Amino acid sequence: MPTSAKYLLIGSIETYSGKSATVLGLSHQLQRKGLDIAYGKPLGTCLNLSSGTVVEEDVQFIASSLNLPDNRVAPTMLALDEVTVQKRLRGEDKTNYQQSLVQNYLQSSWGDLVLLEGPGDLAEGNLFGLSLLQVAEVLDADVLLVARYKSLLSVEALLSAKQLVGDRLIGVVINEIPAEQLEAVNNLLRPFLEKQDIPVLAMLPKNDLLRSVSVGELVKQLKADVLCRNDRLDLLVESLAIGAMNVNSAVKYFRKRRNKAVVTGGDRVEIQQAALETSTQCLILTGQLPPPPFILNRAEELEIPILSVDLDTLTTVEIVDRAFGQVRVHEPIKVECIRQLMSEHFDIDRLLSQIGLSPAAALS
Repeated sequence: MPTSAKYLLIGSIETYSGKSATVLGLSHQLQRKGLDIAYGKPLGTCLNLSSGTVVEEDVQFIASSLNLPDNRVAPTMLALDEVTVQKRLRGEDKTNYQQSLVQNYLQSSWGDLVLLEGPGDLAEGNLFGLSLLQVAEVLDADVLLVARYKSLLSVEALLSAKQLVGDRLIGVVINEIPAEQLEAVNNLLRPFLEKQDIPVLAMLPKNDLLRSVSVGELVKQLKADVLCRNDRLDLLVESLAIGAMNVNSAVKYFRKRRNKAVVTGGDRVEIQQAALETSTQCLILTGQLPPPPFILNRAEELEIPILSVDLDTLTTVEIVDRAFGQVRVHEPIKVECIRQLMSEHFDIDRLLSQIGLSPAAALS
């Protein structure tokens, strides 16, 4: 009979709130406490079908970051996309996924604690019986919610989640709090949530590095041509600047931004020059006009990639903005950053006592 591991389901109220990052930071702390952990993502979204099986890229990345052996990585039940939804709606897919969950999860031995990454939001997966609440009930899992802080109005969504999840909710992580808001969150939001029986296990300050996007990801999203320094697509972009003003204003504006991508017209040579001489990770040129050779040579010297896109400025900016909103933590520097943030701000001992696990028990 398999040993009964405890299950902790990490969910969120909306997509791209920082679940994977939370799993990475939390697992690292749990491993340091000597706990034997497993990880899984029952409902997949970022799939790699080359092998003919459902392989979730995030699962592969997290499993390798944590050095988890195969017997500590739980299977993904289903890829959520247009095709699987259509099959379900047509009645072609009659699988009882809750039964599959029981077979694949409850009938295996997983160590002390299984960390499960939940769906994108509280509704996702309902059609298949794999929503956050449905999975929590089948596996008798505790729930930790990650919420991206927007303003004090974020309290509404957390209260509503508490009504839905009930006593399974053992705590929340409030993520991406701007420095100037930390005091309000600590003095107003945190005590209020605690009174509502919503333990605040972490308040994570906003971090530009974690929201950064690689130049390579921008190339992919923009379908851009790389005009130079194809070897530096691993550079991380933390902010976006638009070079549409006169050159004097542009220089002042560019100096204020670190590790930026600059979007400007292929004909704005003086703006391109100003961008190259400040903290710039890539130039994105619109209008498909090639820059003059001296700009390309300077960019080569400074190791700054230049991208050319067949798009107008507004569309380019929208695509880059969207890329910032859908960041994944697949770079080693981000993994290190999230580990530091979580070890500094996450109350691991309180979490362990909430789920009834003690590090000593795990080590004995």
